[in-house]
Amino acid sequence: MKTRTKRDTAAGVLWVSVVAAALLFGGCTVGPKYHTPAAPTPTAYKELTPANFPATDGWKVAQPQDDALRGKWWEMFNDPELNALEEQVAISNQSIVAAAANFYSARAMVKEARAQYFPTLGTSPAITRIRQSASLRTFSTGSGSGSGSGGGGSSSTANLSFTEYSLPFDASWQPDLFGKIRNSVRSQVYGAQASAADLENVRLTVQSEVAVDYFSLRTQDTLQELLNSTVIAYQESLKLTQALYETGIDSDEAVAQAETQLETTQAQATGVSLTRAQFEHAIATLVGKPASEFSIPVAPFSAKPVAVPYGIPSQLLERRPDIAANERLMAQANAQIGIATAAYYPTVTLSAIVGLESNSASTWFTWPSRFWSVGPALAETIFDAGLRHATVQQFEGAYNQAVANYRQSVLTGFQQVEDDLAALRILSVQIQQQDAAVQSADRNLRVATDRYRLGIDPYLNVITAQTQLLSAKETAVNLRNQQITSSVQLIEALGGGWDKSQFPSGQKLIAKLP
Repeated sequence: MKTRTKRDTAAGVLWVSVVAAALLFGGCTVGPKYHTPAAPTPTAYKELTPANFPATDGWKVAQPQDDALRGKWWEMFNDPELNALEEQVAISNQSIVAAAANFYSARAMVKEARAQYFPTLGTSPAITRIRQSASLRTFSTGSGSGSGSGGGGSSSTANLSFTEYSLPFDASWQPDLFGKIRNSVRSQVYGAQASAADLENVRLTVQSEVAVDYFSLRTQDTLQELLNSTVIAYQESLKLTQALYETGIDSDEAVAQAETQLETTQAQATGVSLTRAQFEHAIATLVGKPASEFSIPVAPFSAKPVAVPYGIPSQLLERRPDIAANERLMAQANAQIGIATAAYYPTVTLSAIVGLESNSASTWFTWPSRFWSVGPALAETIFDAGLRHATVQQFEGAYNQAVANYRQSVLTGFQQVEDDLAALRILSVQIQQQDAAVQSADRNLRVATDRYRLGIDPYLNVITAQTQLLSAKETAVNLRNQQITSSVQLIEALGGGWDKSQFPSGQKLIAKLP
């Protein structure tokens, strides 16, 4: 009895020691501390110097103190049709739905990792009918001495069958002595935040595509209107040429030239319908509707240039969801180094089993039927031929790759902003020049027509002037489309009104899913 007491005391001391160690090392987390690496960030945008922006066609540069971009940035263009289309994107676009599903999956993985903080409790009740082997249960009965017995004996067997009733409860818990679980939770939180940023990036990309396709469709409507009016003008020119030919003033060659120009322009006008239809079908897919059941009424291009608030370059790292996602992936890779490093340290598991066990149903739930066992277990790898070291190196390499990807995304972000700012600056000047060219081409056509009517110049001069005017007007329309498209792309390059403060926190990630 004394020995048993000593053993119980030793087990109790060991148990208390393990719990004390768990409390002592509970705040110890191995692995490198995370700090966001530096990224190349300019102090100002090169394309925003005052010398780069002379008087423009209406587009102007916003100032850093202007209101920042908001979530519904497309409302800046004051187009109700575009607003209605953009509202459908968030709920109907399947790319966004898929990205949202990926985010919810990442949230669930955070909860999976966090569950490791808590003990695991289980039970496995059983009622088992058992029959033992008769050969193992045979034993000798009777006396082993005496003349009457002759030293002989008889064999008998005990009861070979019985029922065992068992109701065990087992619990196990692995204290997070060296931060393996903490790093696992952090890794999944960072991954979920990166997934949330990816969702916002997909949403922004789709919204931008809708706006670009919508403005391109309106450009086709404007071109259609231009070509239709040009066809009417060419029909009048053909009538004039035919009249002059019938009076003997002009030749049949001039009539043929006028007919050729008219028919070519009619074919060009017909071709615009195909391009418009393709943009309409693309928009239908983006808003999650079958192209066969979707249409947009014809209307001319009416969008006006807008001043896009651009902020300062350092804010770009906080506003672009793709850059933010790469930063979170970098943090996740750092946490995974800590997980790999924790494999160098021992693992302690605290386990306990308690329950009721009996070979009779009537005594199953009685106090004497209780049983229990409790105790810690320590596991440590003594030799693994460099496996843990190689694993740490693997995750260090993954972290360095994530750092490079992050810095590359920053460089790409600044490139895109500068590209779009340059496009807006140059296109604004180019549009002014092109408008002047349209006016000159129009005056040239009037002069050429008057000289042709007077019989001074051949009809070929009129055709040349008409072609130049049409080409100049088409170029002017396309330049305005490029300008408004660059405005949309600049908004996308600046993050579309998103910022890093919208990251879901760890508490929100483990909250109940909506």
